[in-house]
Amino acid sequence: MTLQNDDYPIFLGSEIEQPKPEDAAFHILPVPYEKTVSYGGGTSQGPSAILKASWQLEEWDGKSKPCERGIYTCAPVDCSVASEQVIENIAAATKKIVSSGAMPIIFGGEHTVTYGVAKGLRDAGYDDFGIVQIDAHADLREAYEGDPLSHASVMKRCVDLGIPLYQLGIRAYCEEEMRIREQQGIYFEDADELVPHNIQQITLPEDFPKKVFFTLDIDGMDPSVFPSTGTPVPGGLGWYQTLNLFESVAKQREIIGFDIMEFAPIEGFHAYDFAAALLTYKMMGIVSRSR
Repeated sequence: MTLQNDDYPIFLGSEIEQPKPEDAAFHILPVPYEKTVSYGGGTSQGPSAILKASWQLEEWDGKSKPCERGIYTCAPVDCSVASEQVIENIAAATKKIVSSGAMPIIFGGEHTVTYGVAKGLRDAGYDDFGIVQIDAHADLREAYEGDPLSHASVMKRCVDLGIPLYQLGIRAYCEEEMRIREQQGIYFEDADELVPHNIQQITLPEDFPKKVFFTLDIDGMDPSVFPSTGTPVPGGLGWYQTLNLFESVAKQREIIGFDIMEFAPIEGFHAYDFAAALLTYKMMGIVSRSR
């Protein structure tokens, strides 16, 4: 069964049928947006590649069957319009998912997408939530190459909305971003602490919101795991470390959604497409079991 066209099949479609939206706990939203990438490209192909690769997954994730809670694959967001309208389209689609009682799982596209998601969560009534970010880059610039709606500015846009932020795995940032971290009181555990010391879990501060949206930029993981991204940086998180850090957050807070950003498939290397699909499914499993 496919949705819209063969480029966007339903997630895990080899094993499950597309449920009614109201019968699914998870709604996957593809957002093939790419405008401001500053090195390699291809992130607009990420959502489609992950959905296609998901057909090779097993229902059993190693510990449970997340699909039993229902997985609905939404139509892709229209990204053919101006950047400001794309953000509004993402916000509207996210609000619709949350208003239906489901959890949004977003496939990007460049990381700018997360700003639209954050706006949509606010519009849907989540007034008090935090963001936990895995990334190689801080993404806290006021603007990049003159564009405030840039992948390098997305976390600054979210902080400007008043959303508390906790950053994990960062290892590329500029002086401006370090100042913003200090000024805004942004929490962080950078890669130079997490990776050499093999830290597998974090303890969120007591004053961090009880509800959390988790944004995972693929380049936050080491290029040995995911070279399939436009801005790879050595020294990143490993496969199990990433999942364990996510689980440590899920055990402490209510995960209200998550995204997978900046995945840029490499033609002929489908292992990375499959890994991104499996990462998504395992994160669904962690969320399901934490509830």
